[in-house]
Amino acid sequence: MTSSLRHTLDFLLYQWLEAETLQQRSRFSDHSRETFDAVLDTSERIAREKYAPFNRLVDLEEPRTETEPDGTLRVVLPQATYEARRAYAESGLLSAAQDYDIGGMQLPYTVEAAANSFFAAASISIGSNLLTSGNANLLMVHGTDLQKQVFALNEFNGRWSGTMCLSEPQAGSSLSDVATRAVPDGEGFEADPLGPRYRLKGNKMWISSGDHELTENIVHLVLAKIPGPDGKLIPGVKGISLFIVPKKLVDTEGHLTGERNDVALAGLNHKLGWRGTTNTLLNFGEGKYPVRGAAGAVGYLVGKPGDGLKCMFHMMNEARIGIGMAATMLGLAGYYASLDYAKNRPQGRPIQSSSASAAGKGGKDASAPQVRLIEHADIKRMLLAQKAYGEGALALNLYCALLVDEQHTGTPEAADEARLLLEVLTPIAKSWPSEWCLEANSLAIQIHGGYGYTRDFPVEQYWRDNRLNMIHEGTHGIQAADLLGRKVVMQGGAGLQLLARTIEATLAKARQHPALAAYAGQLAQALQDVGEATQAAWATGNPGEALANAVPYMQAFGHVVLAWMWLDVACSVLAADATLSVAANAGRMGATRYFFHYELPKIGAWLAVVRTRDATCAGLAEDAF
Repeated sequence: MTSSLRHTLDFLLYQWLEAETLQQRSRFSDHSRETFDAVLDTSERIAREKYAPFNRLVDLEEPRTETEPDGTLRVVLPQATYEARRAYAESGLLSAAQDYDIGGMQLPYTVEAAANSFFAAASISIGSNLLTSGNANLLMVHGTDLQKQVFALNEFNGRWSGTMCLSEPQAGSSLSDVATRAVPDGEGFEADPLGPRYRLKGNKMWISSGDHELTENIVHLVLAKIPGPDGKLIPGVKGISLFIVPKKLVDTEGHLTGERNDVALAGLNHKLGWRGTTNTLLNFGEGKYPVRGAAGAVGYLVGKPGDGLKCMFHMMNEARIGIGMAATMLGLAGYYASLDYAKNRPQGRPIQSSSASAAGKGGKDASAPQVRLIEHADIKRMLLAQKAYGEGALALNLYCALLVDEQHTGTPEAADEARLLLEVLTPIAKSWPSEWCLEANSLAIQIHGGYGYTRDFPVEQYWRDNRLNMIHEGTHGIQAADLLGRKVVMQGGAGLQLLARTIEATLAKARQHPALAAYAGQLAQALQDVGEATQAAWATGNPGEALANAVPYMQAFGHVVLAWMWLDVACSVLAADATLSVAANAGRMGATRYFFHYELPKIGAWLAVVRTRDATCAGLAEDAF
């Protein structure tokens, strides 16, 4: 599996995205193709040795709790999880993109994302690396110098891990209804060197890696509301603030004080997939671990009061792209597994033409030996669909990673365009792989037949692991509403217009290749159709009408983006290998043809209900269900 993935990554990074040119920028000037390859080699090795062999183990031996003599709960994980996490931390990948002076490698995020893909493919649920790096990156942008030094740097070096605590039992994804309270912690609370000090009370749920002993401390980033002068919480999201709430209290040097914070594990969520990752309910400030004789979890304000959601979105957007990559790699893992099975499993016989059969009649020759699954046309269809979904999604993920590098190191104009384009593409980067790579996993099960439905083969686990990603970090519906309700209409549609111009540059390249000219025309029409549907959805100015079919809109929008990805990849393929003499290039062209023949035509049905603001679903009375 890893060798196939590595070949695909090498093509996308170096031939398509030309990642080597990043070394021309001052931040990356110490790097070269050799250093990039060394990072990929190390990641591939650790994933192969410490992650992949234990993927089934962590699925079967999911996290559990044991009660300590003092009545507290302790999370128990397999030893393999500890060893995998240690190997990852020691590799330096947690801080790969950070500055040299804080122990980082100043690695392009594009290369870091590619390196992390090996771990996602090997075992998505081992470790807490995604949230830890996201947590630390948020603090590097919004934290004080001391918050960066004490909390972020100890996450980057692997001593501590991090979480994000948003959802609450009564609110779910509705952040407006956050009820966790944060009140000033006594006289002089504003003067605490680690930040204005508050006491938090409330309950958080769905907290990935919320409790464990993989690291010596856990840094929780918690959304909570500071009561107004009347003691009441401010309604809506404007009253939300963000706090650093460590599991164990620390001093200004980053040393543990030996005092437990008032953060208590209330229980574990037992999940369909991602079973190796601890998922928790946490009680903040219930008095189980009183701090200095009083209930209330000690937290340090990040940024300004009321800016919590603004700060947290830095981490949420990063996490959304990370979830898109997780979904992608699960889709590709299933593809590689089912491809191997199809190449090696003899089953059935093909239909013969009448001239080829001994009897002179069309049909199957029962006396002939069975052929391998991959020789059947429908198996090829399912394999090609998986390839188109998985490798297309990987291209999108890496393209978005390159936009991050452009945002941080490009010219001011290029950085602004990268930021805007990334805004528009983030809902797609998260949601499209979550939906279509899940479909890829379903096809992988289908290729295995009945065996795919058993635990004798890994494809059922890949499907279970992937099903969460349509919910993770903002559900499908939330992403769709964000896309149609905000991203494509913000700044007078500037983001959508920029995307259209960027796609048109690919169309111009594609028209220079006769084999791609028809696809360029097809994509140009699809792009126009999306633009017209966007206008039609908002024709009445009624958000309820416009957003009633936001998910079909996102499905169509995502398919247009993925068709663009494949067309751009195909341009690179033909520029390097016009005769398709390399099998892998023939495969990429095959996936391009598949997407334009089988997938892009689907957008007509999706856009039809968007264009007409169809009220079939929204208008049905509750008692009619």
